[in-house]
Amino acid sequence: MEPRHHNITIKTPREIELLRQAGGILFSIITELTGSLKIGMTTAQIDALAEGLMAARHVIPAFKGYRGYPACVCVSVNQEVVHGIPGAKVIQEHDIVSIDAGVIHEGYYADTAVSVGIGAIDEERRHLLEVTRESLHQGIAQARAGNHLSDISHAVQAHVEANGFSVVRDFVGHGIGKSLHEEPEIPNFGVPHQGPALEEGMVFAIEPMVNAGSYKTKIMDNGWTVETMDGKPSAHFEHTVAITASGPQILTQAYG
Repeated sequence: MEPRHHNITIKTPREIELLRQAGGILFSIITELTGSLKIGMTTAQIDALAEGLMAARHVIPAFKGYRGYPACVCVSVNQEVVHGIPGAKVIQEHDIVSIDAGVIHEGYYADTAVSVGIGAIDEERRHLLEVTRESLHQGIAQARAGNHLSDISHAVQAHVEANGFSVVRDFVGHGIGKSLHEEPEIPNFGVPHQGPALEEGMVFAIEPMVNAGSYKTKIMDNGWTVETMDGKPSAHFEHTVAITASGPQILTQAYG
């Protein structure tokens, strides 16, 4: 039986290496996807490109069919926070486009998300993207053995709110490994020094979702797409991260 702490699976060095391989492949896919975004492209075309890139790299789309989800990636635009289903929506100048993607490689999952501005975006949107990306790295910096789970959460929230934005409450990060979603849930808000102590071998998907206005959200009629309640834009960044003896290691980055 795999060792567990507070129902959090501790990964072996071999498992972390497989997760690192999965993350490296996923990084190459998300990099190519974001580099291919163009005004006039539909979100369905983004998904089709993602499916082809995954097939070419011999990995399985982690999202397609997961709880009935119909696509390979989530593509969320402007006020869409997460879980945007690709379709006929056309990317326009000034949009924020968030792509959330996951793959399965030799039975192990990697999960990442990136938000990008299309063409010339206004200062508020530029700042929203910058702060959300920074908040992810503030959270990752706290993913160290001896810290507590909420130290990650608090670091994200403190940076976001210091910059006048809000963190989504209804959707959170998570453990990851042989399953896409494992224990624990990782909120992007909270007081520090709470929850389970972090240990070497834990692997988390840390993913701030940050809104320009209120943190409140609503789920649309398709049962998946989450939008901001006030219609203001949102951004989403995510990395799969391992806690190691030398500190946090981002797994969803260039491999090798």
